[in-house]
Amino acid sequence: MKEQAETLVTSTPVHADRRMQAIHWERWAVLYARIALGAAFLSAVASRFGLWDKTLDMKHFANFLSYAAQVNSFMPAATIPFIAWAATMAETSLGILLILGLWLRWVSLAAAGLLAMFGTAMAISFGLQSPMDYSVFSASGAALLLASRAFRDNGSPATPD
Repeated sequence: MKEQAETLVTSTPVHADRRMQAIHWERWAVLYARIALGAAFLSAVASRFGLWDKTLDMKHFANFLSYAAQVNSFMPAATIPFIAWAATMAETSLGILLILGLWLRWVSLAAAGLLAMFGTAMAISFGLQSPMDYSVFSASGAALLLASRAFRDNGSPATPD
């Protein structure tokens, strides 16, 4: 009897409408998170090359190299240029792919991992307040939620997108 009552409740037009509204809101939230994370990655890269100042030059990237050395103060100095260029390439790729919505399972997971590594490096070098003030871990959490949603929608990690 209880099962019949639950079936009646879940099959009413009001319940179905609420479920559709929830799905609609969730889709907008996923789109918003994808664009916000992707734009944040691309904005950081744009700053690195002076695009926000409208002065495209390598002086800005030299400043970024100094910042990368500070964030990764525990790494050997010889690794900093590689780390800076690798981060730049990763952020550019992830930013574009997030905005386009391509390979969301793996791109979102990679974004979460990259942000977690960045936040951890900031915490080691500057203290925990720094990544907290810049919401690095919350951005990583948002990327992880995107990955979770993409895995749920597209099946297990073993299946292709």
